[in-house]
Amino acid sequence: MFYPQRRVKENNVNMIVNERIVTYIHSLERDNSQVCMEIEEYAHRTDVPIIRKEMESFLKVMLTIKKPAKVLELGTAIGYSAILMSECIPEGSTITTIENYEKRIPIARENIRKAGKEDVITLLEGDALEIIPKLKDKFDFVFMDAAKGQYINFLPLVLKVMNKDGILIADNVLQDGDLIESRFGIERRNRTIHSRMREYMYTVKNMPELETTIVPIGDGITVSVLKG
Repeated sequence: MFYPQRRVKENNVNMIVNERIVTYIHSLERDNSQVCMEIEEYAHRTDVPIIRKEMESFLKVMLTIKKPAKVLELGTAIGYSAILMSECIPEGSTITTIENYEKRIPIARENIRKAGKEDVITLLEGDALEIIPKLKDKFDFVFMDAAKGQYINFLPLVLKVMNKDGILIADNVLQDGDLIESRFGIERRNRTIHSRMREYMYTVKNMPELETTIVPIGDGITVSVLKG
């Protein structure tokens, strides 16, 4: 029987998925580390957005393939994805993560401490648009999960701090399915994000220095490789 893709609700967020297939895939997942499971439970209890299970699996596989020495994350939130990624990178590798929401920063720092990852994860506080140009390192892997309307503005800055053959992954690019709608079918308050995300998608698909694919899992992701 064919089960059409439809919008469903998981953890109080909309998703574009085939519900039964995703439920089956989730049933196959192994448990995360104890600290990640505790952070996940807290996030769901307090409505803090964290990456979805499909994104977790995808990140783990990509990190295992790439084996990056340096990872950059835009959007720490409470540290869940940074800690998850830190468990998938080679010994001696490091993660730099940036967060601008003051209320979540102390929670993220405490979670990083609990995970014993203070020597691996460096949390920078402030606006990524201001912080990225000051970074001295070059990165092999970038995970972008911050303000969606800023992706198009982050892009040129991120490319300057990426190594050749580096990987850039951006999460939530399909915007709960709104991206395929006309801007006039979008709530007025969301139209700026809608137009900027469309611009981002077009740009990463058409930049000659990038090879990009759009992967329709979770809320949609893009995977871009900076050509060497």
